[in-house]
Amino acid sequence: MFSSSKDTVPCVWYADSGERIGTFKGHHGAVWSLDVTYDSSLVLTASADTTVKLWMVETGEELFSWGHRAPVRCVALAMGDRRFLTVTDPFSKLPPTILIYKLDPENPDKQNSAPLREIEGVTPNAKIMQAFWGPLNKSIYSASEDCCVYIHDSETGELLHRIAEHQGPVNSLAVSPDEVYFLSCSDDRTARLYDMRTYKHIKTYETSKPVNSGSISPIMDHVLLGGGQKAAGVTQSSTKSGHFQARFFHLIFEEELATVKGHFGPINTIAFSPDGMSYASGSEDGYIRIHHLGPEYSRSALEEPVHFDELDLDEL
Repeated sequence: MFSSSKDTVPCVWYADSGERIGTFKGHHGAVWSLDVTYDSSLVLTASADTTVKLWMVETGEELFSWGHRAPVRCVALAMGDRRFLTVTDPFSKLPPTILIYKLDPENPDKQNSAPLREIEGVTPNAKIMQAFWGPLNKSIYSASEDCCVYIHDSETGELLHRIAEHQGPVNSLAVSPDEVYFLSCSDDRTARLYDMRTYKHIKTYETSKPVNSGSISPIMDHVLLGGGQKAAGVTQSSTKSGHFQARFFHLIFEEELATVKGHFGPINTIAFSPDGMSYASGSEDGYIRIHHLGPEYSRSALEEPVHFDELDLDEL
């Protein structure tokens, strides 16, 4: 498992035990985002120090650095690991921008530092919180601070569609493993499920606090959400009232199935493991928690509905 944080040092961990394997040292600002190639040989990191860096996973060696004109909020690899996108924050008179670069995995230390194209954000002063590639790399989906989700053509930069159904900033997006649905998470205390091809709104999952991150299970009809009261107000409230729990919802019926306590700050990111039998959550409290869901969860995926009060839930 890979992690990034405000301490400037991305890390890689054993997901089974939580043991740290190594670190990637070289950034001089908060590392907001990272992405790993399909074979886990290379990792890209995006930082507030205005750089995106390419690292060798096995050795931790820095291979290349792309400079930007503003802090870099997000980085995401395209399918096939031949291109990647970066997202910069609005800075001075510069608008938020999505930049697309070519990646040469065979010659990792000899990259082209110039972007292939740039796509300016629709709203000049609103941060683009996250972006990812659509099916077959034909489009780019982005979540904006202006309460909208935008879909751009990745080749021309043309705006294909705008989703403006949230009532608050959209903090993150998550795509289903089969790339049929995507999830948008917002400060308006909801997460919404959409069809990736028609952009039709399908389901809504309501909570009592802002939703910062979500994940769609690869094996169950479950959605996992994380969030809570904003960090600025945490010292003025108790952990209970802050609602810092991870929340399981039924994908189809929209009902909340369970909550998992542990964090004492808002959850900034949450994700199922590829096999759907674990999940990790990273919080403003400075901790990453890995939960293994146990054998009852996998049996219920094949046999019967989950009874969360009977789950064997191990935490690292």
